[in-house]
Amino acid sequence: QVQLVESGGGLVQAGGSLRLSCAASGRTVSRYVMGWFRQAPGKEREFVAAIRWNGGNTYYADSVKGRFTISGANAKNTVYLQMSSLKPEDTAVYYCAAGADLLYSDFPLPTLYDYWGQGTQVTVSS
Repeated sequence: QVQLVESGGGLVQAGGSLRLSCAASGRTVSRYVMGWFRQAPGKEREFVAAIRWNGGNTYYADSVKGRFTISGANAKNTVYLQMSSLKPEDTAVYYCAAGADLLYSDFPLPTLYDYWGQGTQVTVSS
């Protein structure tokens, strides 16, 4: 089992920044891919970004490229999502997820992730 706890959400004005954190505990997380997904009201859950602990490969959704940065602090078993130039359409509940042994091409697929956090709300006002 892997437990994931997100933090760092909140209310921010358009153009502002937030940093989300996802603390992982339980089984050895080094073999996992850590992903961030989001879900807005009435919409399906969508991929945001992912990183592989070993090797550091990263993958971003086109909608956040150049604005969001995913990074990992291995010693802390924590993954971060630095969000800048936020837009109202970024408003959603953001979820952290862990998936084992994913191929790079699989990073955006939520059904392949094994563990999920409870989510943290991000609201961007215009």
